[in-house]
Amino acid sequence: MSSQNDDISSSVLRQMKDGGFDFTRIHPIEFYAVFPDEAAARRAARQFRGESVSAQVCELDDGAWYLELSKVMYATYRGIGAFEEAFEQLVSPFGGEVEGWGVKQERPVA
Repeated sequence: MSSQNDDISSSVLRQMKDGGFDFTRIHPIEFYAVFPDEAAARRAARQFRGESVSAQVCELDDGAWYLELSKVMYATYRGIGAFEEAFEQLVSPFGGEVEGWGVKQERPVA
């Protein structure tokens, strides 16, 4: 991960902690990339197979194509960073640009 991505990931993880995120459980973490065309996005999506990974491709309003890859994992700085690096290495040859990552945080029921 680049140092800018390191800073962003650190900040997001800190905000998650402050918001009461449960780091003891595994969660689906979404990783995002944008591609110039559908074929490239679908070829990249096929690189990801396995029980803990799912991929979804959709078109954006500007004609670019979006890959959302969801991986079930613990939300750790090291784990997210390592997967984001592998993700970038696999999408780059297809013209993809990594757009970051995210996770849905459940709000406690009042």
